[in-house]
Amino acid sequence: MAEESKMERGLLVQPLLEGSGNSNNNEEDMMSTAGKSSSPVEATSAAVIFSTFVAVCGSFSYGCALSYSSPAESGIMEDLHLSIASYSMFGSVMEVGGMIGALFCGRLTAVLGRKYTMWLSQVFSTIGWLAIALAKNDWWLVTGRLSIGFGVGFVTYVVPIYVAEIAPKEHRGSFSYASQLLVNCGFSLVYFLGNVVSWRTLAILALVPGAFQLVGLPFIPESPRWLAGVGRVKEFKASLQQLRSKNADISQEVEEIQDSVDESKDDPKARVGDILQRKYAYALTVGLGLMLLQQLGGTSGVAYYGSSVIQKAGFSTTVGTIIISLVQVPIAAVGLFLMDICGRRLLLMVSAGGMSICSFLVALSFVLQGLNLLRGITPIMAIIGLTGYFTAFSIGMAGIPWIIMAEIFPMNVKALAGTLVTLVNWSSSWVMTYSFNFMMQWSPAATFFILATTCALTVVFTMKLVPETKGRTLEDIHKSMMRLD
Repeated sequence: MAEESKMERGLLVQPLLEGSGNSNNNEEDMMSTAGKSSSPVEATSAAVIFSTFVAVCGSFSYGCALSYSSPAESGIMEDLHLSIASYSMFGSVMEVGGMIGALFCGRLTAVLGRKYTMWLSQVFSTIGWLAIALAKNDWWLVTGRLSIGFGVGFVTYVVPIYVAEIAPKEHRGSFSYASQLLVNCGFSLVYFLGNVVSWRTLAILALVPGAFQLVGLPFIPESPRWLAGVGRVKEFKASLQQLRSKNADISQEVEEIQDSVDESKDDPKARVGDILQRKYAYALTVGLGLMLLQQLGGTSGVAYYGSSVIQKAGFSTTVGTIIISLVQVPIAAVGLFLMDICGRRLLLMVSAGGMSICSFLVALSFVLQGLNLLRGITPIMAIIGLTGYFTAFSIGMAGIPWIIMAEIFPMNVKALAGTLVTLVNWSSSWVMTYSFNFMMQWSPAATFFILATTCALTVVFTMKLVPETKGRTLEDIHKSMMRLD
């Protein structure tokens, strides 16, 4: 097996050397080839950019689904005569769909591949948006939202995995964070358009990003790491060559990926109990911890019911949602450029710290409002706090946990571990979205004090446990995580 693997790598390198004229130790040509392979500009080919764009159209669709329930709340409740409990069910049932999707996403991605899983996600999402747009009662709404949940449950796992596996290591963080940039675009667009179009029209518009992805998927390559893992060696090399550009020397990257695949094949086929082994404990702790803290920090609840929070604070819902929507995209763009400069750990700590401070500010505004103090200032305090909360979230906590999840698990357990981590994210998201309205009825101030405390704990968790993965190959990250058992 090892000899065959070496022969395959030799066959790949040979034609690259023959193109230089004299294949017999021509040092100048070898230096030239090495120079090409190390160039970040050439490594980031048009194929990587286009493939990433098509993949993150799914993230755009997720962003639309994430924010839809907030601007649509008043229109749906009025037209279909829903109670708070019924609307909370509608808002949170997407998380139930996400949980069900999470149970199958790892296995589907491993068996069908990354591309076909993305295609399947958009089929579910399209059905869901059409059901909502045509809804006659709350059951249509719930069924549609549940179907969207299936789709985005796949998206939140497969898109970060695919982008991390196709991007060159020098820019993997930035390319992976493009997913969060597009989530913010979808979030902001729906928040903004919700003020000017009906909830049915908004559901139809939310179909568009998924349609772009469905059209683009046939034109992008499959993940080379997945192809290598399933033994399709010829397609694996062709895919990697396409992604790195026609003239790039991919021999070293081929060898690293093939070595990693060979090592994973030496292990028995992963079962559920295998991911609980001590050697995976560190990676699992980091992955599960970040996903749990991301959701318990209140992000889904505040996003889904932001309009009602703004209304309770005494600020204009229309103006408030427009302000929040306008800051999301530029801030996510800043995070994209900082990702491979500052690294994951620093951005995570800054993000969680900012969310904690801003949650505290919102809580303080509700305390003062309850005491009838500074009535003219408390609405402004609340909208500043909410805008700052979403801003801080966008720059780190929104996307980095998914990026790290895609980076830290080796190929042989990635499907199982990714399924578990995604399931925990969606489960905790459901708890937050379903309970958030009831928590706000109980005490808005206490709700945001709890969120502030959770975000502060996230800073400590990141400082103590989360590794820096910037500028490292996936194979190197996997080995380092395994050594820390």
